[in-house]
Amino acid sequence: MFRVRSLVVLLFALLLASPAFAGDYVIGEGDTLAISVWGVERLNFSVKVRPDGVITVPGLGEVAASGKLPRDLQNELAEQLKGLVKNPIVTVTVGEITNNNVYLFGNGVKAQVFNLNKKTTLMQLLCSIGELNVADLRGAYLQRKGVKIKENFYNLYVKGELGEDQPIEPNDAVFIPLLQDKFVYVLGAVATPKAIEYREGMTVMEVVLEAGDYTKFASKNKTFIVRKDRDGGAETVIQVKVKDLLQKADLKQNLKLQPGDYVIVEEGMF
Repeated sequence: MFRVRSLVVLLFALLLASPAFAGDYVIGEGDTLAISVWGVERLNFSVKVRPDGVITVPGLGEVAASGKLPRDLQNELAEQLKGLVKNPIVTVTVGEITNNNVYLFGNGVKAQVFNLNKKTTLMQLLCSIGELNVADLRGAYLQRKGVKIKENFYNLYVKGELGEDQPIEPNDAVFIPLLQDKFVYVLGAVATPKAIEYREGMTVMEVVLEAGDYTKFASKNKTFIVRKDRDGGAETVIQVKVKDLLQKADLKQNLKLQPGDYVIVEEGMF
């Protein structure tokens, strides 16, 4: 009988040490834990993690639980209970989970609280939001514990560069601002200066042609893109030599535009 009991205890201990059993969930405030000590009825109980991250254990008093993996907490309890129980075997099971929310905010999307009931990546989260037509993905960021760990979702979501994807963790915050300006403005020596709604991948020549092409007074090599930074402060001015594009097939001059860009064409000297 003793040998059978010893074998059961050994197998049970090995099971508890298994990473698959323990998992990688991090205990948080508000979670409900089921704690049991093999063969000690009075030490089988359920307890909720308090807002200060602490639980109360009979015979031990207050024990910090928040921020720990279940397997780490059960090893710690087993060590502390050695003064009360001979060779204690402890299990910690997370029951009701409340520490698995992800917060989505910013005026580019509807503010939501997501419940992580399975492993989720940033790309999966973005796909579940719905339409992002008015979202400024370049200005978006993922924040964890007060630190921005991922900025600019554009390449991931629009270009499909999945190498930029990463796991979402409980209590992460995802900020997606509103696209402040979804137009490109064509001004100066074109037939019809106008605002053109931005389309992904649009170029300088596309918007010039949509504005009726250059006038006969236009200095094509003095076409400029004026681009403001995202905080509305400093401007970047980029010269585009369209004459070289047309006459020398210099395709690198046909630059891609961004929302809010101004394309300005100067007139030549008479």
